[in-house]
Amino acid sequence: MFTGIIEEVGTVKTVQRSGSSSFIEIEAKKVLEGTHLGDSIAVNGVCLTVTQLSSSHFRADVMNETLSRSSLGQLRSGSKVDLERAMAANGRFGGHIVSGHIDGTGTISEIKGDGIAVWYTITAAHEILRYIVEKGSVAIDGISLTVAAVTDTSFSVSVIPHTAAQTVLGTKKAGDIVNLENDIIGKYVEKLMKPAETPKASGITMEFLAKNGF
Repeated sequence: MFTGIIEEVGTVKTVQRSGSSSFIEIEAKKVLEGTHLGDSIAVNGVCLTVTQLSSSHFRADVMNETLSRSSLGQLRSGSKVDLERAMAANGRFGGHIVSGHIDGTGTISEIKGDGIAVWYTITAAHEILRYIVEKGSVAIDGISLTVAAVTDTSFSVSVIPHTAAQTVLGTKKAGDIVNLENDIIGKYVEKLMKPAETPKASGITMEFLAKNGF
């Protein structure tokens, strides 16, 4: 589990794709501190497992499902990425509950200044927008942000200078694709509110059993 508070921006060293197996190597520093093989690191909001580790970079395998559901398939050598280690049990919950399981992607449609802040408007599919509420939380490329406005086709966030400077969001432009993860609490509530399906009748009755010698 993650919090959406980015620890550092790393640099993609290598991306290799070959059939059904792919891996990515990322140069980093802070997120390598105390990290071991098998640990989880969120890369632009996508939870990946560390499979190789050195003093300057880590490697993670990436499934085809992950490449198709996220923006990781667009990464190249030299790309900058947001990085966050899994939350420690004694850590502070600075953002919100972020699972690292991307719901889909959105497209930045507008970027505009508002005093010291910058507004980012992101268009997304209805399947994602249905869970986004004004003043609720959303993870954009792994960054925990507060939703400032929502329409039928998009939502907007207002980003302070510190967030823009410490994450890849500050380098984005209109037309760029970003990873989106909805607040998981809303999805659980929806699931629990749905009535349980009525089991189908088996067709076996006392009359049937008697007729067949039971």
